[in-house]
Amino acid sequence: MLIDYVPVLIMMLVGIGFGVILVAISSVLGPRRRFKVKRETYECGMQTEGVTYVQTPIKYYVVALLFLVFDLECVFMYPWAVHYKKLGLFGFVEMMIFVAILFVCYIYVWKKGALEWD
Repeated sequence: MLIDYVPVLIMMLVGIGFGVILVAISSVLGPRRRFKVKRETYECGMQTEGVTYVQTPIKYYVVALLFLVFDLECVFMYPWAVHYKKLGLFGFVEMMIFVAILFVCYIYVWKKGALEWD
């Protein structure tokens, strides 16, 4: 039974080995030219003016994470919607509990002020 997985193991080893060999060859044979221009920030071929690093506000990441959480809600609802008739009342109650938990999370985030962009 375990013998059936030997071809998969061989393919994985070949793939990993191929990747390691290519990286090793590239580091050995690749050029090592260091110039000041190579270390500068590149922005569309034009010289940068002013500060090249601008700190992104944490609110941006909070909104992005909240979007992912509520977007995953939709992903979990697709299989439920496809098999709604087969699941019956049990499936409906389960999904309503899931939506209620997400709604409570949404109210919590709203009360904390994470959705306000000041």
